[in-house]
Amino acid sequence: MVKLTKIYKNFSIDNRHKNAIILVGNFDGIHKGHQKLFLLAKKYKKKYLSKIGVLTFEPIPKMFFNKKLKNFRISRLEQKISHLKYLNVDFMIIKKFDRKFSKIKSITFIKEILGKKLKPKFIFVSNNFRFGNKREGNVEQLIKFEKVCGYKVVKPQPLLTNKKVASSSLIRVLLQKGKLEKANKILNRNWSIYGKVQKGKRLGKKIGFPTANIDIKDYILACPGVYAVRAKKVNENNYLKGIANLGYRPTFNGKKILLEVHLFNFSGNLYNKYLTVEFKKFIRKEKKFKNIKQLRKQIKTDLLKAKN
Repeated sequence: MVKLTKIYKNFSIDNRHKNAIILVGNFDGIHKGHQKLFLLAKKYKKKYLSKIGVLTFEPIPKMFFNKKLKNFRISRLEQKISHLKYLNVDFMIIKKFDRKFSKIKSITFIKEILGKKLKPKFIFVSNNFRFGNKREGNVEQLIKFEKVCGYKVVKPQPLLTNKKVASSSLIRVLLQKGKLEKANKILNRNWSIYGKVQKGKRLGKKIGFPTANIDIKDYILACPGVYAVRAKKVNENNYLKGIANLGYRPTFNGKKILLEVHLFNFSGNLYNKYLTVEFKKFIRKEKKFKNIKQLRKQIKTDLLKAKN
């Protein structure tokens, strides 16, 4: 059962959440590597009778520093919160990452924020964790201040998958290459896009396959093409199977990336509703057809594959 999790937007946390186990990172995707980290934190929780907290940043710092980096995220913030709640964390600190915060010296972050405000018992970080102005702080610096600030740094061994470290970066590469099943294996679930259904040009309806159109915003751009999917509305548990095209719609000279979802055996209005679309199988890459007739014929073939 998923319990209530306290969410903070700053470092002023309740006393009951001090002396806790705090995991620090972006946690984009909450993949198997992250999940291993939380399993270890649960063992510490049992042994030391401490609460588990997460310190994460929004937007992802890399996106903050590189404004041109648009399609990067594996999960939206709403999904990350949902996954963390499922992992039964006691509290989350979702710190707004802005210019002012980025200028904080690493030593100030350690002494003032960790040492005086959060006062954790344990800090879980990855080996390559960097923080502070111009990323000057590292794990060695955190360890140096353990006694002064009263915490202990825990650096779990990274999880290996096919001799590669299970990481958000690896998942992004796999999605971009159309290796969806490998990405899903590292995620330990189907990769999904959560977004609002918007009014489109109704091109799908014109060719006999009505679609729910979703702007993918800053999600990582998986390999443009056709996918077997399943989708559900917010606060509903039943999934509808379907087929989706993620891409630019070259047959219609589209310029903007769009997710178009055709749900099997569905009739109804989805405009302005929020959908979670799970990607189950990559069917084929996107391509340009000479005419609508050719496209319609190909869609029928894709539909059979998706249904199978």
